[in-house]
Amino acid sequence: MTTARRDTGARRDTGPRRDTYTPDTLLAVAVRVFNERGYDGTSMEHLSKAAGISKSSIYHHVTGKEELLRRAVSRALDGLFGILGEEPARVGRAVERLEYVTRRMVEVLTGELPYVTLLLRVRGNTDTERWAMERRREFDHQVAELLRAAAADGDVRGDIPVRLATRLVFGMINSVAEWYRPDGGGLRDREVADAVVKLVFGGLRKEG
Repeated sequence: MTTARRDTGARRDTGPRRDTYTPDTLLAVAVRVFNERGYDGTSMEHLSKAAGISKSSIYHHVTGKEELLRRAVSRALDGLFGILGEEPARVGRAVERLEYVTRRMVEVLTGELPYVTLLLRVRGNTDTERWAMERRREFDHQVAELLRAAAADGDVRGDIPVRLATRLVFGMINSVAEWYRPDGGGLRDREVADAVVKLVFGGLRKEG
């Protein structure tokens, strides 16, 4: 005896279904293409092919590729500037705040890797790129001020000029974007952050 199975229609197959893109998913595709081809080397045709939708569908979401760039670098910048508003970055001795900010910078970089990578690669050829570079310099300046304050407190060594130390710290952190891959290598983001903090502050902190 067979029993008829009730079909509610909840899982009914209605045939091939087109992927629908939201602003967020479109942005993720655009960032991937920008990082692969370079922003200047990316056309709307490239973005259309990568997304699998027409150029007119892209224009339904954004005015063009520069708006996608601005959204992408804004996401990275918001993550970085957000660190400075967190309580451990605002309260306590300067060296402890600097150590916290350094760790969080690595965490933001690894957590938002494609977006921060793109931010680090802008070259100032458009209004958006120049704006992003200016914001980056503003962030770097605020972190450098923390290092100066820590030096003034006597908590970091004084035989390395603050400007040089700042560049070396940022150089180490930014280089992570070139080799870190969250899906390979066996390294977790926390391990990377721990290693950077140990190397930076093992060399920066004043003995005793």
